[in-house]
Amino acid sequence: MIRNIVHDVIFLGRKSEAATKDDLPVVQDLLDTLKANRMTCVGMAANMIGSLKRIIVVHTDRGDEIFINPVIEKKADPFEAEEGCLSLVGTRKTTRYRKIQVFYQDRRFRKHRQTFTGWTAQIIQHECDHLDGIII
Repeated sequence: MIRNIVHDVIFLGRKSEAATKDDLPVVQDLLDTLKANRMTCVGMAANMIGSLKRIIVVHTDRGDEIFINPVIEKKADPFEAEEGCLSLVGTRKTTRYRKIQVFYQDRRFRKHRQTFTGWTAQIIQHECDHLDGIII
């Protein structure tokens, strides 16, 4: 189901809690909402649709990818980026890393560890910041 985008910075500033199999409907809502906002959005975190669960979806060259309970374990090659957000007005500067290693679960709760680079790494970092209540 397509959900409304949350703009409340107090809510967005709260940390998300671990997702469980009971939270799988949030995954589908995130995918539906990302698809509906495809022209202006390349990734979403669950708190952007009102759920404080550690779930993000990211649009990559392979399609929409799901990350449940993601943790960025390693970061390399920092750079300054300017990013916008569907939940916020305008853009802001932030430090990102060109290469990251992420531990996460898929929608079947199978564990994965994967390295991402470039644009995809930047999107994942932005969405993981959301999960930690970090507003850029």
